[in-house]
Amino acid sequence: MRAPLSWLREYVELPAGETGRDVAAKLIEAGLEVETVEKLGAGLKGPLVVGKVLAIEELTGFKKPIRYCQVDVGQSNSTGEPQNIVCGATNFAVGDKVVVVLPGAVLPGDFAISARKTYGKVSEGMICSAAELGMGDDHGGIIVLPPEYEPGTDAIELLELVDEVLDIAVTPDRGYCLSMRGIARETATAYGQQLRDPALLDVPSPNEHGFRVEVADPKGCDRFSARTVTGLRPDARSPIWLQRRLQKAGMRPVSLPVDITNYVMLELGSPLHAYDRERLHGHISVRRAAPGERLTTLDGGKRKLDPEDLVIADEQGPIGLAGVMGGVNSEIADPEQDPATGEWRGTTEVVVEAAHFDPVTVARTSRRHKISSEASRRFERGVDPEAAAAAAQRTVDLLVLLAGGTAEAGVTEFAAPHGPRTIKIDAGHPDRVAGVAYGREAVVRRLQQVGCDVYGQDELTVTVPSWRSDLTDPNDLAEEVIRLEGYENLPSTLPRPPAGRGLTERQRLLRRTGRALAGAGYVEALDYPFVGAASFDQLGLPEDDPRRRTVTLVNPLSDEEPGMRTTLLPGLLATLRRNEGRGSQGGQGGLALFETGLVFRPTGAETRATRLRVDARPGDEEIAALGDALPEQPRHVATVLAGQRETSGWWGKGRAAEWADAVESARTVAREAGVELTVRNAQYDPWHPGRCAALYVTHDGAEVLAGHAGELHPRVVKAMGLPERTSAMELDLDLLGRAGGGVVPAPRVSGFPVATRDVALVVDESVPAAEVESALRGGAGELLESVRLFDVFTGEQLGEGKKSLAYALRFRAADRTLKAEEASAARDAAVAAAVERTGAVLRGAEAGPEAPAG
Repeated sequence: MRAPLSWLREYVELPAGETGRDVAAKLIEAGLEVETVEKLGAGLKGPLVVGKVLAIEELTGFKKPIRYCQVDVGQSNSTGEPQNIVCGATNFAVGDKVVVVLPGAVLPGDFAISARKTYGKVSEGMICSAAELGMGDDHGGIIVLPPEYEPGTDAIELLELVDEVLDIAVTPDRGYCLSMRGIARETATAYGQQLRDPALLDVPSPNEHGFRVEVADPKGCDRFSARTVTGLRPDARSPIWLQRRLQKAGMRPVSLPVDITNYVMLELGSPLHAYDRERLHGHISVRRAAPGERLTTLDGGKRKLDPEDLVIADEQGPIGLAGVMGGVNSEIADPEQDPATGEWRGTTEVVVEAAHFDPVTVARTSRRHKISSEASRRFERGVDPEAAAAAAQRTVDLLVLLAGGTAEAGVTEFAAPHGPRTIKIDAGHPDRVAGVAYGREAVVRRLQQVGCDVYGQDELTVTVPSWRSDLTDPNDLAEEVIRLEGYENLPSTLPRPPAGRGLTERQRLLRRTGRALAGAGYVEALDYPFVGAASFDQLGLPEDDPRRRTVTLVNPLSDEEPGMRTTLLPGLLATLRRNEGRGSQGGQGGLALFETGLVFRPTGAETRATRLRVDARPGDEEIAALGDALPEQPRHVATVLAGQRETSGWWGKGRAAEWADAVESARTVAREAGVELTVRNAQYDPWHPGRCAALYVTHDGAEVLAGHAGELHPRVVKAMGLPERTSAMELDLDLLGRAGGGVVPAPRVSGFPVATRDVALVVDESVPAAEVESALRGGAGELLESVRLFDVFTGEQLGEGKKSLAYALRFRAADRTLKAEEASAARDAAVAAAVERTGAVLRGAEAGPEAPAG
């Protein structure tokens, strides 16, 4: 909403020196969003005057029409002699009044005017168009003024060229501010002044002589006023002051009846519509559209109406979309002059409609037909229903004053019965909401400034004004008190959290996991949690795979992805493909991404969700029932890798990412959870059958599958357009958290030396290395600090179907230096356990430096 400061001063007595920025600051303090303050006429300097065209000489020999004009500018040029001016416009004639800028003046944009020779003539000034004066974008011709203005009259004052305009972004809850009346009310409150309410008019009582109106849908239209004005002069033009106010407010002048309805809408906030009575057939009715009805609206669009559309109709059919846009079959005719007789033809009788329509109905119709009009914007946000009669009266008064019309005595008024809205509020409620002691008197005073009637002592009964449809409960009233008292006066206090509260173990694990993977060179990705059947097809999942059972959304963002994800891999792999295609490799020359997020696994035991009521807080049983309707939602962590894991350089060759890196990323996550992973060979889609590891953890004394890692199947890589040898890992992070048992102990630095023993065991190729490692750990006892597999060897000397696994065993005591005999005994016990449990054969052992004797 654009509000000219000169117009605003008509309703509020502002201090004489108050600028637009001062008013904007006050309105911002009151909670309005003033986006800009535009200074019209900035840099404008006269003389800029009214001139009368005395003679026109058409210059020939040029590519475009050029005219050499003599213009009477009165005594503004200090001589009284006519000014000779060259002009290229052709929309004026001898005897017309125009706007002339004389030498020495400066137009907006720092455009200095001087006498100069052009087209072989000396031009002593310029005849101005609206665009050259900053009045609009119309370059089509110069301004032709009404004939009553004398030559030499100051055009700067006449055209109101110097002004300030506040551009206010009106939020949906403050629809009343889409009018000068609403903005003036906020301004008056901010300055502590009285409002000169433009809606306080003497409106005659309704009678049976008014234009006949039938309202068939009182819910869609609860108020309708109709007035008739006859005897309008078709040639009547909008006065300059009316046109300028419309232009400053961002609207284009059209014709006098239309300009008046737009002006009153801007002034009072109540949209109006004017019908040519001669083009109406019978009475007006307000009803829902009938099936098959059509309407051509004022913008030329041919609309097929919906049965939910509220329409204004006469006896032949719809003549307008209620609250949105009128139809061409009853629009005001443009004035035309008969070239033979000189008589003007046009609309001479007007029926003025001022109504109040249901905001939801108007909003749905506007969106259904893709029409956003000034009227629909206001009705959607809330229009004062009590202002309809005043708006109709104001329109009638202006038509009589400016167009020479006569107001008929008939007054039509329909009003659906409804009483004022009242709200009960404790006088101390705003104090508790804001944490500030306002007191009852301040609360009552501020609510009265809003326009409310307030009664009561400790409990206040507040009658809400008709223009504030957004005030519905005590918190709305508390907000009004707080904003008028000043948001800047609210104290800044830090909340005091209750003792013993903080991050849960689940949240701590999530943060540790993210930090650890980021430290390992992975970049976090956040993907949409939606999947479709095509994603599972690309992963090569069988039709009976449980991951294909998804929770389907009622209103998905895309019909191709209607389900909630059961695995993190589709979204993460799509992100990898997109970044690879854009050349977004990391510093190491490849890509390594990770994501943590929920997956949604329906179990079939979910109940049907019930619709909660909106008038009260749901009870514990209702909340529990909602929880029963939800699927399982474990938190997973996944990583994907492709390209170089270690780049090459002067230090040597690089290394490509492989399945072992995916397994190591799983171990990185497991260390943050304080658990040990058991890695076994597996076959599980979408991984390569020979390069897939199943990852197990021990929970409640039993091994539980926690996830998988390895290289993706070549068919999956091809189907998804991924780089070759792409690897991935996915783990159930919640399961790791439960298995880890909470707090992860910090690493301890021992003051005693370590004793290292290496062992090489020959086992069958079918024996997993993890099983051998588990046996070594079990047999070594408490002195064992760590076990690391550092070599795998196969060859003819071992025999067919055999492999050699070499482990480095580190022993250390917490309270002493180990003796060599103790370390060797522990090592022998570990080997014995491995031999017994896996059938291993000791191939050889290379002990490290002997541990110092204790």
